[in-house]
Amino acid sequence: MAKPWATFGVDLHLEPTGGGVRRGLTDALREAVRIGRLAPGTRLPSSRALAADLGIARNTVADAYADLVAEGWLTARQGSGTRVSDRTVVPPAGAPPRPRAPGRPTHNLVPGTPDLASFPRAQWLKAARRALATAPYQALDYGDPRGRIELRTALAGYLSRARGVRADPEHILVCGGFSHGLRLLGAVLRTRGARTVAVESYGLDVHWNLLASAGLRTVPLPFDERGTDPGELTDQDAVLLTPAHQFPMGGTLHRHRRAAVVEWARRTGGLVVEDDYDGEFRYDRQPVGALQGLDPDHVVHAGTASKSLAPGLRLGWLVLPPGLMEEVLAAKGGIDSCGSLDQLTLAEFLVSGAYDRHVRAARLRYRRRRDALVAELARRAPKVHATGIAAGLHVVLRLPPGTEQAALRAAAWQGLAVHGLHRYQHPEATVERRDALVVGYGTPPDHAWSGALEALCAVLPE
Repeated sequence: MAKPWATFGVDLHLEPTGGGVRRGLTDALREAVRIGRLAPGTRLPSSRALAADLGIARNTVADAYADLVAEGWLTARQGSGTRVSDRTVVPPAGAPPRPRAPGRPTHNLVPGTPDLASFPRAQWLKAARRALATAPYQALDYGDPRGRIELRTALAGYLSRARGVRADPEHILVCGGFSHGLRLLGAVLRTRGARTVAVESYGLDVHWNLLASAGLRTVPLPFDERGTDPGELTDQDAVLLTPAHQFPMGGTLHRHRRAAVVEWARRTGGLVVEDDYDGEFRYDRQPVGALQGLDPDHVVHAGTASKSLAPGLRLGWLVLPPGLMEEVLAAKGGIDSCGSLDQLTLAEFLVSGAYDRHVRAARLRYRRRRDALVAELARRAPKVHATGIAAGLHVVLRLPPGTEQAALRAAAWQGLAVHGLHRYQHPEATVERRDALVVGYGTPPDHAWSGALEALCAVLPE
């Protein structure tokens, strides 16, 4: 029968070498502390537990600990065990210097992230407890590569009700966010022999790079005041769009252009990938239904919990046309790559109504921020025009011609992280140059919003 103390303490990898057991153990511990492998404050195993792990006498370990305490490498206090002391770590000779962490900006207005401080921790914890209490033990197995049926069922109901998506659980695949889903679709397209994917003139380079890594060339579509123009869609194999709220320009794809995209897909057999970027947040207009609702046979609807909850959850979903599931599963490797417990928690969060309540509360909070931003601009920077403000978590501030770089330099001086519009322009796009800042007003926590707004106004042309 195992001794009770055998389950206490922590695992510690040591390789005592040369000079006797005690000296070898002492040298190994000293070196582990000296090079920083054992960080200051780390609690070491009890002498009894470490002796059992190493197969040596307990007194040998106790003597080695005592030697290192005397030298100042370790500390020993009654009731708190033996720990690594808070002494300066000296790197070994010839070791490369550790990179210094870059300085954090004072204010962060980079788009793409919600207010993480407002994540509904208490409600999420309640949902997690309910999900875990009722989950069958099979839920802890490898599971269905499409994702947990509970989550796929909950998503089918929610997306139908809130986004106008036409789907059933059998056509939904859970993935680790939009980038993961896009990587899977890129692999499927390349396996099919695809060569080109049409994209918007403004978007995220990470998405273009993911398609390029799959061997696909991205071709930008024209862009004007009515948004992306699908008129040049011809022999491309697929098209990637953000129709509900274009990122970063902020507009909604016009209904005639939505119809044109669907008509192109039906005529050519091309695939439409709909990135439902922050589609839950709208303020001054009625919600725009998903493009997938017009043609479920040719449109992939891709959504995530990254903007509505938190990107760290790494939970997204693809609503796939009939017949595409098996190909995507093959690209995924036939495994469920998302944690079952998080999937069950999100399912409970959706079914219980907690998700709707959170989104509606967040919508009011973000709208107040947007209204404060627009009002402050009118007062302090009347030459700056805010566009794309009817929905989403960011706004585009149109600047006087030739002032974008100057505004970015001033922002860096102020400790303000913000992006210029030019960084989101596709390298092959032939659109007219627009000087603007893309401001993510959803990113700062509530207590930092007023300071971030003040810093932003300080860098804008008066």
